[in-house]
Amino acid sequence: MVSNISRVLLVEDNPAHAKLMLRTLREFGESLAIDHVSDGEAALAYLYQTGQFAHKKKLPHLVLLDLRIPKFDGLTVLSRLKQDPNLKQIPVVILTTSDADADVRGATDRFANSYLVKPIEYLQFVKLMRSVGAYWTELNHMPSS
Repeated sequence: MVSNISRVLLVEDNPAHAKLMLRTLREFGESLAIDHVSDGEAALAYLYQTGQFAHKKKLPHLVLLDLRIPKFDGLTVLSRLKQDPNLKQIPVVILTTSDADADVRGATDRFANSYLVKPIEYLQFVKLMRSVGAYWTELNHMPSS
């Protein structure tokens, strides 16, 4: 593994999407720790290590973030993360069903590191997730944490 990515936070409220994403990402080794939350409030609690996540001692190396999630939407989570000096260096990949220009612009204006649209077709979704996993765990170089 070339990259320093060993901890991923997956923020996804669709159980079928989350299951596919988790299963595909686990192909990249047992050393890849993946935590899953299903809403924006839980994502922020995880990132700020509060509430049920107060025991977390390490931040994720990567956040995979859906836009259409309950409690706080993905753009709100992204804004909070990228405005915080202790969190802003964490790469955020938007993984959403929306290809609306307003959503893409909203994410890039808030410094998302990537914006990917989830394919409707199962095999294409698997292919996308394998590409995401390969890029972040095998190809991308990150500074040492």
